[in-house]
Amino acid sequence: MSEPGYTEALRLVRAGEGGLERVLAAACAPLPAWDPVVYLADFSRQVLLPLSAGAAAEEVAGTLAGRAFSSGRSVTSDQDGIVRVWVPLIEQTSRTGVLALTMPRAERDQLTQAELLGEFVGLIVAALGRVSDIPHVRRWTKPMSLPACMQWDLLPPWTASFSGALVAGALEPAYDVAGDAFDYAADEGTLHFSIIDGMGHGLGSTVLAGLTVGAYRHARRRRATIQDIHTAVDQALVGYYSDASFATGIIGTLALGTGRLEWSCAGHPPPLLLRGRKVVAELENEATLPFGLGGSPVLGTCDLEPDDAILLYTDGVTEARAADGDLFGLARLTDLVEREAASGQPPEELLRRLVRALLDHQAGGLRDDATLLLLRWAGTGPAVTGLTS
Repeated sequence: MSEPGYTEALRLVRAGEGGLERVLAAACAPLPAWDPVVYLADFSRQVLLPLSAGAAAEEVAGTLAGRAFSSGRSVTSDQDGIVRVWVPLIEQTSRTGVLALTMPRAERDQLTQAELLGEFVGLIVAALGRVSDIPHVRRWTKPMSLPACMQWDLLPPWTASFSGALVAGALEPAYDVAGDAFDYAADEGTLHFSIIDGMGHGLGSTVLAGLTVGAYRHARRRRATIQDIHTAVDQALVGYYSDASFATGIIGTLALGTGRLEWSCAGHPPPLLLRGRKVVAELENEATLPFGLGGSPVLGTCDLEPDDAILLYTDGVTEARAADGDLFGLARLTDLVEREAASGQPPEELLRRLVRALLDHQAGGLRDDATLLLLRWAGTGPAVTGLTS
């Protein structure tokens, strides 16, 4: 069985000969496969948009392309002996869209090669996004505000998996967000994470969140302790703002080898602990003043069990209000988390569905930023891809 033409595709990339279409054609030819179409998920992860003109958009809900994206598995359709295949588009470990191909057959070996091609193309598109605005702009389903554009450039990928752990984030309103952010990084057996909610709305809130995340990353990269990172973030805001500007947030670490969770809280809602597909606790520790108001950090600790998950969220989630005044609330959030966890969906799909429920609660629009960050610890072992083993 032939493998994709990676060598020729990479030669074209390195030589700068032709665009993505030519690179795709070179990669597909040996399989054989043809008519490749790259779809990128929009910033709300509700629609799959073609990277090149000439193809129609696909909804994530109710389509074969959407099923491949949301499940992380290949999907096929056989008509008159010609098979259309949809495979996830992968950037390292983050699903960013779908690659569609036509093949003469789709046995397991052929599908495996198509799935690997989806990972290859995902890396090519990611590299293209560093020197071109096209992959970014193609993902818009409506105009994006200046604060939102700045905020998305600040964020890490939607999801990433590491040895024994997975992290996934979601943020709405995707095209007008300002003030909320999340961040994470893993090194030397530790997953570092944070969630931030800057006060206010609009451009000022985005600048505040940007300074908060920047101060967090700067201290984290100096290998500071959680308490020292917390203090550095607080001092950065105190030193820059002469008023009472502040941000709430949580800063933490997860030891990948042991499941030891440590965190500090700056006036933020406590994380939820999901165990056995049930929310069993809010992880309370002594919350201090928000960043920027001079609080002193207090360290919280928890020893996770294999397959435990931690959900962090901003108050825009629980305080989302329907037209009749009904709050989304913690009880509704807990119920939805448990229901989606029981369905066995991957963490990024679980968050996408939570966001969809949140938008539906407010008739499609949010009046405050709403951010979710989910961490799952599988115990020691290989990288994980799902909420449950």
